[in-house]
Amino acid sequence: MRVNLAGWSSPGVIAALMQLTLLVLCSAQSNNSNTRFPDGFLFGAATAAYQIEGGWNEDGKGESIWDHTMHTQPNFTADGQNGDVACDSYHLYKEDVRLLKEMGVDFYRFSISWPRILPTGEANNINQAGIDYYNNLINELLDNGIQPMITIYHWDLPQWLQELGGWVNPIIADYFEDYARVVFENFGDRVKWWFTINEPTQIVRGYSEADADAPALNKSGVGNYLAGHNLLIAHARAYHLYDNEYRSIQKGKIGLVLESSWYEPLTNSSEDAEASERAMQFCLGLHAHPIFSTDGDYPPIVRELLDKKSEAEGRPRSRLPYFSKDMVEYIQGTADFFAINYYTSGLVTFGETESHTAWEMDSGVRTSSDPSWPSSGAPWLKVVPWGLRKLINWIHKNYNSPTIIITENGMADTGNLDDAGRVYYHTSHLAELLNAVYEDGCKVAGYCVWSLLDNFQWSAGYTQVFGVYQVNFTDPARTRTAKASAKAMADIIRTRELPTDLEK
Repeated sequence: MRVNLAGWSSPGVIAALMQLTLLVLCSAQSNNSNTRFPDGFLFGAATAAYQIEGGWNEDGKGESIWDHTMHTQPNFTADGQNGDVACDSYHLYKEDVRLLKEMGVDFYRFSISWPRILPTGEANNINQAGIDYYNNLINELLDNGIQPMITIYHWDLPQWLQELGGWVNPIIADYFEDYARVVFENFGDRVKWWFTINEPTQIVRGYSEADADAPALNKSGVGNYLAGHNLLIAHARAYHLYDNEYRSIQKGKIGLVLESSWYEPLTNSSEDAEASERAMQFCLGLHAHPIFSTDGDYPPIVRELLDKKSEAEGRPRSRLPYFSKDMVEYIQGTADFFAINYYTSGLVTFGETESHTAWEMDSGVRTSSDPSWPSSGAPWLKVVPWGLRKLINWIHKNYNSPTIIITENGMADTGNLDDAGRVYYHTSHLAELLNAVYEDGCKVAGYCVWSLLDNFQWSAGYTQVFGVYQVNFTDPARTRTAKASAKAMADIIRTRELPTDLEK
């Protein structure tokens, strides 16, 4: 059944989507006798600083790479808009907490803006107003019974550090460790969940694709691997800092957030099965294998292919840097859980591609999507709930059954309040999550909606919206209004189970 979610506002499409939701949920119930979420399962909602805060230069905040890119390349986004004000959460954080309380979430995953507390990125210049802002937000959450989950870095690198080379300069790990120390010192007494870095796979695109993400450098095939290498080292530095100096006192957990689509073989051929595995290793394994595998380091297939390609290109060294033996051991095991963001799936087949995405070119696969998969408000995002279950199982199998947290899962649309498509998206993905738990024996500890609010969606500007709460961006007050999906998620969180009929 093909559902075009761009037209979901019509009554007929809404009815079809709701019926499809019911079919998915009933199927999940028939496959396992329990649609109730396990005891202790955590529900939350997520945002990121640059996407919601605004206040881009208020109270001593420094310039980030996204501030800089938006102001020097005003046509970088699809609508020519930027995050200077966004949802204005710098001033409206109490309203955000009220919405979270209304939904009944267990936690709120948000990020700290590095240049808001360290304007240049260096720890010799701490901006107290920035510290105060996050202290106020954390305290407001705790006063309302909501646990803060903090992402230390969600893409807004201080521009001053970028001018030193950013993530391709190895010294960035020193600066990141200094930054993490400031964060742990100021917030760790109350924060028990930490994510060092969000989505290395996406961060490195800024050093590979000029039209993708800040800092928008066109260094494909080199910059992305250098940046990813240093991101892993920086993550490990922050992990060991917390483990050695703060964990025994603050009693928290720490990891990083990875992201991946599921890559389904296009055909039943052995070549496409191999292409699927290569795609998974290049997309997810590249940054997961050094941390979560039993032998550490980069995945063998990734190392083999990149070394061969680099040699064939006449390079004196591999485009994928090497870790020393000591560094392999230093990075290995630096996560207390496996946090993963999932949005969609793709089909893969063997073959070379002209894609500007480095990992697709280097892995020797071609990606596509099934035309029967429902569309969304983002061209890249097809609605494929069963892909989440397959991804969870791949992680379970490859990394010795870690505890998994789904830290982002969401769908883009055009922003209407009656967002039946988003209701279907979340309920169907939760049904597949429960199948992974009850039928497959995977350990999944939590699920986080992306996003709490409609917000600035990076290069898409405000043309794609993911929030369960609508934000009126033409209103200076940035009024928030609950969508149907907010109510649906509130009901699931309150009952701790998926509904078995449409009346609940």
